[in-house]
Amino acid sequence: MKTALIGLGNILLKDEGVGVHAVNTMRERYLFSPEVKVIDGGTLGLDLLPFFEGKENVLIIDAVDFRKEPGHIGMLEDDAIPSALFSKLSVHHIGLSDVLFAAKLKDLTPAKLCLIGIQPQSLEVGLEMTECIRDRIEELIARAIKKLEEWNIECALRSPQRLSV
Repeated sequence: MKTALIGLGNILLKDEGVGVHAVNTMRERYLFSPEVKVIDGGTLGLDLLPFFEGKENVLIIDAVDFRKEPGHIGMLEDDAIPSALFSKLSVHHIGLSDVLFAAKLKDLTPAKLCLIGIQPQSLEVGLEMTECIRDRIEELIARAIKKLEEWNIECALRSPQRLSV
């Protein structure tokens, strides 16, 4: 498998779990090329490193502090990613920074690395995302699909019906 699609976040902290919710929805909704591994990365931190090994492309979806209004969706690629993680939302961001650093040290950095994030509204304890984030998750998923397609990854809808998140 040459591509990893990784959703990060803690689903117990409202919007913090948006990356996990997004990739799980994508897994239900789409059939991906066989070279794609879809990963619920949760809060694995350094345990994510093996998912970088041997990959040409890694796409990460997460809640990111862009210092923008809640619901803002942004995309960072390659060397721009670690610099955006200095402002931590939760402890798993420390792990992601460490994973990216370790991947570089071990020469495991994929040729293409992309982080698509959304500015969270609430990180309070709770299983439900805020309405603001729920209203934007379709756009977040669409941007991730577009990036995969730019990488020549086939993403076919399983069915035309819309699944709820």
